Amino acid sequence: MKEDLENKNTTTVGLNEQERTAIDHEVSLVPYPKAACIEALKIVQNNRGWISDEALSAIALYLNMSAAELDSVATFYNLIFRKPVGQHIILLCDSISCWVMGYRVLYNELNKQLNIQFGETSPDGMFTLLPNACLGCCDHAPAMLIDDDLYRDIKPNELESILKKYN
Repeated sequence: MKEDLENKNTTTVGLNEQERTAIDHEVSLVPYPKAACIEALKIVQNNRGWISDEALSAIALYLNMSAAELDSVATFYNLIFRKPVGQHIILLCDSISCWVMGYRVLYNELNKQLNIQFGETSPDGMFTLLPNACLGCCDHAPAMLIDDDLYRDIKPNELESILKKYN
């Protein structure tokens, strides 16, 4: 039985060798394969930009879990993307601190400059704008994260030059 599972997993269509190797490493760190499901999703997303239905099914098969079970994990986490996203992800903090310190003005300016609302991708495919409950820098609100770059104490007139860094 274990040998059958190993053979099935090594021939999984939809995961490349690099993804399988990285997932295997994560599986080696936990007591059972399902426990590595979040890391497996992140690995595939890092390679592909998002998790398609086909990728989700391939990961589920590789980890010996159902696609429905894995989808419930994937849709719970807001940073696992189940549809295509832009090249750059903008997380705009909408916590109470950021709200009080000007979040809405920043949101309106991003909406104006990128012509998108939350959950949308700019027409050029460069940016996807998402709300985020907290970026952990309430003492420097308002805050925004673009990819791995944190911006704090943002003024609306700074947004244009910040966005130009990513074009």
